[in-house]
Amino acid sequence: MAHTLKSLFAEHPDNAPAIGAPGREWMTYGELKSLSQDVRKILRSAGIGATERVAIVLPNGPEMAAAFVTVAQSATTAPLNPAYKEEEFAFYLEDLKARAIILEAGYQGPARSAAQRFDMSVIELHPAAKAGQFALTTETTGAAEDCEPQADDIALILHTSGTTSRPKIVPLLQSNIAASAQNIQKSLALTPDDCCLNVMPLFHIHGLIAAVTASLASGASISCASGFDALKFYGWLKEVNPSWYTAVPTMHQAILARAPRNLDIIKNARLRILRSSSSSLPGPVMTELAETFGAPVVEAYGMTEAAHQMCCNPIEPGRQKPGAVGLPAGPEVRIAHEIENRLIHTIGEIAISGPNVTPGYEANPEANEKNFFEAEGKRWFRTGDQGMFDADGYLSLTGRLKEIINRGGEKISPLEVDGILSDHPAVGQCVTFAMPHPKLGEDVGAAVVLKEGATATESDIRSFASARLAAFKVPRKILILDEMPKGATGKLQRIGLAEKLGLV
Repeated sequence: MAHTLKSLFAEHPDNAPAIGAPGREWMTYGELKSLSQDVRKILRSAGIGATERVAIVLPNGPEMAAAFVTVAQSATTAPLNPAYKEEEFAFYLEDLKARAIILEAGYQGPARSAAQRFDMSVIELHPAAKAGQFALTTETTGAAEDCEPQADDIALILHTSGTTSRPKIVPLLQSNIAASAQNIQKSLALTPDDCCLNVMPLFHIHGLIAAVTASLASGASISCASGFDALKFYGWLKEVNPSWYTAVPTMHQAILARAPRNLDIIKNARLRILRSSSSSLPGPVMTELAETFGAPVVEAYGMTEAAHQMCCNPIEPGRQKPGAVGLPAGPEVRIAHEIENRLIHTIGEIAISGPNVTPGYEANPEANEKNFFEAEGKRWFRTGDQGMFDADGYLSLTGRLKEIINRGGEKISPLEVDGILSDHPAVGQCVTFAMPHPKLGEDVGAAVVLKEGATATESDIRSFASARLAAFKVPRKILILDEMPKGATGKLQRIGLAEKLGLV
């Protein structure tokens, strides 16, 4: 039976802790259920029905987590990045056809100005002392039918990152989100005894589903930090005492960099697993994390169109494969021919099919025609990633098809070069990307951040790479930076990086 968000949480004991935050008292499941009913009353009294869209612009933390899971039980949620400028908010609010926007009481920033352009209903959120508790107020009055969202109603709308084109709208059904949360619960063997420390942004699929929804589906607890802060992470680890956390590779690398000065906290931590997703975790980083924390580092593979998780490494110690994103973990995962609509058994484009997969992009028949196809009696979604399965059934990514570097006809996977560069003892972070070349079309560039206290020159790193890579794969240009440029969710953006770094 297809589930809704409400049905996922309904059976948990009322007195069990649900949502918390460092330094604050826990909200229980009973209080979360009660808050869900209060939110529904406010939305209906403001004329917002079960299928209408509510944008949410709140700081990261327990109120954002609670707003997402309570509003999603009554309407369609559209979380937006609080760091957007007014023009960006205006674009997304208009594109989403949002009926209302939830803002923190007293907020007078660009999201409010953008909402006023469209005469949009503003709902103000007033945080309470207990983590995740809040009251909503609005001056808008109306009437909406008090029906509950069904499994095939849209629970969440997010945009794709749009690095090469206009962002596409991804609608995710109640059943998509419920299926993905249950897939993650099963992959990580989550139980009510687990506690997640969330450091991921809650306007992005990774934090919303892997951390928040999967935890709550399991009857577990989740402590929501105000965002990622490497300087505060170990203090949170000590106070919250979580059994797991999930992060992107750049966050894991920043955590590792501060590990030597926090060995006592690490020794006393009860981390059962560390999860990584949203971009490829370099093998050496996975190994060092596992050795530092004495717990398995589980790399997973997800994307917005799959309501996050597609593959996951097993959690049993020793079954994780550095450089692989794991075994299919929920949807069926196959390899498709990159041009023809058929499934193959060699390297190619990764395709998925299953109950967690979006029914299709909204109002974009061209993208749906390009990205979905029928084969073997099922509907498949093309991920845009290139990859292959090994003899044990583990999937490895060889790159984004749009990110593969074409150097005079020689195809180079930036992930392969990343893996070699991250093996250099002085390299803390690296990202390989395509840069324009007058004769070859593209050549290989790399940006590197050195480990704290380490020294190396461009020449040192190039020599290291030359001993391990074919000559055509060795970066022509290596930039040593103080900090890596990142997107809003902490992911490294390969596309357009040459231009951002002044190499065009």
